Amino acid sequence: MKLADLRKLAIRKQTRIRFPLANGMECVINEQGVAQVPALREPPSFNLEDELAGAASFVLEPAVPAGTRNAPKPSTLGRAEVAAMAADGPGAQTQDHHEDD
Repeated sequence: MKLADLRKLAIRKQTRIRFPLANGMECVINEQGVAQVPALREPPSFNLEDELAGAASFVLEPAVPAGTRNAPKPSTLGRAEVAAMAADGPGAQTQDHHEDD
């Protein structure tokens, strides 16, 4: 599973995906597919793709408009579950479709 796979999943599911980094920080991929490390205050001394390779748990938070009642609760999933969700997406079919055009 690559960072690009998680970015596509976040966009497709309109959810935020969080995973911990080895240095104690956290990466957040928002519903637009932008990966951010909110606690980062200087240029990183790590590679986000490498950090993703070591991540074992992920929190998925549905992106809902502010003030929405009964918002769905975040769920914590393991690496295998998130990888399966990312692999089930239409990304591969869409990519093949564009190649045929």
